[in-house]
Amino acid sequence: MSPLFIPKMNQEKVKILLQEALDENQSLYLIDLQFLANGKIKVIVDGDSGIPLSECVRISRNIEHNLDREEEDFSLEVTSPDISHPLKIKRQYIKNIDRVLKVKTQVEDFEGILKEVLDEAITLKWEAREPKPIGKGKHTVEKSVSIPYADIIEAKVKIIF
Repeated sequence: MSPLFIPKMNQEKVKILLQEALDENQSLYLIDLQFLANGKIKVIVDGDSGIPLSECVRISRNIEHNLDREEEDFSLEVTSPDISHPLKIKRQYIKNIDRVLKVKTQVEDFEGILKEVLDEAITLKWEAREPKPIGKGKHTVEKSVSIPYADIIEAKVKIIF
């Protein structure tokens, strides 16, 4: 083997080991798996009720202890999603029902409370002040919108203090 030859990491084996670790706790799910330069593997996992550090460690060990460092040089990072990261999969939306979301679409941006998560769309609700239909002044109305996943460019949980 030439010293310039760098073997490509066995990505399928990593995926299998990751899935085995996730199968041990059905409340966990994969958000993202990246194979980066220099043999770096980045895994982002979440859980229906969050994910404790101990689960990140367990997943990391399951992958790391079953790969041979003699064969493959790699670094592994297993983390939970940062609150600033957008929601990517349906289970994340379900986990965040009744929280305020900021949702960007190609047409318009919305901010409201996530009330419903369906197979094809989410429903946001919010209150708005609008002019009265008759007379002067404004009144508060409840608004709602159904947004198909296909239209969502980015959806983030809004942090409220």
